[in-house]
Amino acid sequence: MLAQDGQAGQTGSGGVAVAVPPSLGATAVSAAAPGRGALWGLGAGWFTTRTLLLLIVLGVLKVTSLDVTTDVSVIYHGWYEVLQTGTFPMDDVTWQYPPGAALVMLLPGLLPWSYLISFYVLCAVFDALAIGMLVRSGMRKGRSFLGAWVWVAGVPLLGPTVYCRYDIMVTAIAVAGLLVLLRRPVLGGLLLGFGGLIKIWPLLALAGTPRGRRTRRSWTAALAALSGLAFLLAAGMNGAFQFLTFQADRGIEVESVGALPLHFARLFGGWHGLVSMNYGSVELLGPWVTVISKVSMAATLAGFAWLLYWRLRARRWQPSTTYDAALATLLVFTVTSRVISPQYLVWVVGLAAVCLTVRGTSQRPVAVMVLVATLLTTLEFPMAFGQVVNSQPWGVTVLALRNLLLVAATLLSCRRLWLSTRGDQTATLVLPPAEQPERGYPVRPGIAYEQSLLDD
Repeated sequence: MLAQDGQAGQTGSGGVAVAVPPSLGATAVSAAAPGRGALWGLGAGWFTTRTLLLLIVLGVLKVTSLDVTTDVSVIYHGWYEVLQTGTFPMDDVTWQYPPGAALVMLLPGLLPWSYLISFYVLCAVFDALAIGMLVRSGMRKGRSFLGAWVWVAGVPLLGPTVYCRYDIMVTAIAVAGLLVLLRRPVLGGLLLGFGGLIKIWPLLALAGTPRGRRTRRSWTAALAALSGLAFLLAAGMNGAFQFLTFQADRGIEVESVGALPLHFARLFGGWHGLVSMNYGSVELLGPWVTVISKVSMAATLAGFAWLLYWRLRARRWQPSTTYDAALATLLVFTVTSRVISPQYLVWVVGLAAVCLTVRGTSQRPVAVMVLVATLLTTLEFPMAFGQVVNSQPWGVTVLALRNLLLVAATLLSCRRLWLSTRGDQTATLVLPPAEQPERGYPVRPGIAYEQSLLDD
C-alpha cells in the first residue's frame, strides 16, 4: 500500500522514505479470532461496573452527600428550555460551550422519559458505543483489548460525575473518530470536527495525523464539519458564539494546576482572595489570579509550540503515533488550562484507552498514571470538595497529588512520544493499509493496488 504520496519503497514528495509492513501477497491473511473468554470478560466487566454506576447516580447507593445531578436536572434542563425557543442562553454566563453543545442539550427531549432519565440513557448508550469501538479495534491483527479494559475500569473511577455531565458523549465521538482516522481519514476528520463543535478538545486528536494525504484529508474534513455545522447553527439560532465573550473574564478554577499555589498560600494564611461561583464553576478571585492566568496561557502556548516542533522533527511514524500524539496534546491542554473540572478526566481516559488498543504504544505507563489520577479526582470531587473549596489540609493534599500526577503524566507522555518517533535522518512511515481484506481467499494484485489508492 502507499503510506504517503509516491510509490512504496521510494522517497515521497516530502522526502519521506516509506516503510511498509510485510506484503499480504496473493492471499489475504485473516486476523486471529479473539478468545471468547476475553470478550465475555469485557462484557461482564462493563455491565457490572455500569450497573453499579447507575445505582450510585440514581441514589440507590450513596458515596457522598453532595448532589452531582443538579447540573443535568437544573442547569442542562434550563438550557434545554431556552434552546427550544430558537436562541442560545445569551444572558447566562454559565453557558461556556461551542454551539454544537446545543444539540446535546436538546437530544434528551426526543426521548419519552423525563429529561434527567433520558440524559442517563444517552450517557449509557454513548458509553456502550465507545466500548464497542474499542473492542472492535482490539480484534484487529496487532491490536489489543487492553484499551477496552482501560475504558471499562476508568469510567466508573470518576464516580457519579461521569454520567451527570455530557463529556462522556463527546469522548465517545472522539474515540470513534480517532480509531477510524488512519483507515478512513475523511470519516475520522468529520467525527472529530463534529466533536470539536460540541466541546473544542476533540480537534486536538488531529495533532498526530501522518504527514501527507491522511493529514490533508482528515484536517479538511474536520474543518468542513466544524465550519459547516457552525454556520447552520449560527444561521438558525441567535447567540451561537456569545460564549466567547464569557471566557475572557474567568478566574482560576479551584481544581486547576494553577490554583495550587493559591491553595497553599491560603492554607498558611498568605492569600486573602475570594472563592466564589463564577461562570459556572467555583473559582479563586483576587490577588495573583491575573498573573497565574497569564502564566497558564503562556504554558499552553509553550506546550503547543513544543508539539509543533515535535511534529516537524518526528522521523518515524508508527500506527500508535497518531494516538500517542493525541493523548500527549490533550494532556498539555488539560494541565495548562485555568479550569480542570472532574469530568475532564473522562477525556483523558478515552484517549488513553485508544492508545492501548495498539500493542506498540509508548503510553502504557501514562495510562496507569491517568487511571490513578482519575481515582484521586473522585476522592477530591465530590467526596472532599468542601475541603478543597476551603483550602483545608486533606482537600489540598488530594488535589495536589492529583494535579502533580497529571503534570508528571504529561511530561512523561511527551518524552515517550519524542523517543518513539526518533529515527535516522530519513523519515520513515510504518503504517497499516487503509483497509485490510478479512477473508482469506486470493486477491488479484491489480484489484488490491486500485483499492489501496482509493483507501489512501
